[in-house]
Amino acid sequence: MFPGWLQIALVVLLIVLLFGRGKISGLMGDVAQGITSFRKGLKEGMEAPEDEAPKAVENKKTIDGEVVKTAEQEKDKTDA
Repeated sequence: MFPGWLQIALVVLLIVLLFGRGKISGLMGDVAQGITSFRKGLKEGMEAPEDEAPKAVENKKTIDGEVVKTAEQEKDKTDA
């Protein structure tokens, strides 16, 4: 059911012959850099500084941090 060590060695040998050691080691280096940057991003995301905390906005609708006028606000201004 599971491949034996001989089949695994044959597949590894074919991969090395097709792509060469240089390309494989370069690819593994790129994968390692990607994992490192992913972990760094996770760590930075968890350390949210207090000054960057979202501010409470009362009775306003926002899209991407920008205050947007709503139909209710426009109606209130014309009634007043």
